[in-house]
Amino acid sequence: MDEREIYRRASEEFTTRVHQIDGRWDAPTPLPGWDVRELVGHLVNEEVWTPPLFAGSSMDDVGDRFDGDLLGADPVGSHVAAAAAALAAVVAPGALDRTVHLSFGDHPGREYAMQLAADHLVHAWDLARAIGADEMLDAEVVAAIAGWFVPMEPVYRDMGVIGPRVPMPAGAGTQTTLLAAFGRSAA
Repeated sequence: MDEREIYRRASEEFTTRVHQIDGRWDAPTPLPGWDVRELVGHLVNEEVWTPPLFAGSSMDDVGDRFDGDLLGADPVGSHVAAAAAALAAVVAPGALDRTVHLSFGDHPGREYAMQLAADHLVHAWDLARAIGADEMLDAEVVAAIAGWFVPMEPVYRDMGVIGPRVPMPAGAGTQTTLLAAFGRSAA
């Protein structure tokens, strides 16, 4: 499975849970201080940045145009539109071979697509936990992201974008292991 398919399926995992929110926008999430609306807003923010970054824009080029509340009065619709535009950018011909200018340096499009996929997948679990939805994620995508994340875990932790690794039960499966690497406890 290539990065485009991993991203597509991870994004679908998140979108599936967004459609299940059913008015629980203020429910707390596993992320300290974040409610469901803030979690969805975080992903929408990533999604609106995706097209210009894959098109070659730098952070300075984009500036502050995506600051503020991107969810508006129709948070589900805002997410759906942003997710579709981000997916189009990721799957566009040549997108994975481009250089993407991120806040922490230039990276290949393939790497950026995996970063985005990982965020969507783990936050799909966060959202499921917050709203009481099914927490089981696409096993093939979990395995792909878990393999990719092994060398990335210390980098993410050093940047402070994930919490400490949590203990895992003996014989933990791939999803539990991935969540633990991202600082989440499936217990």
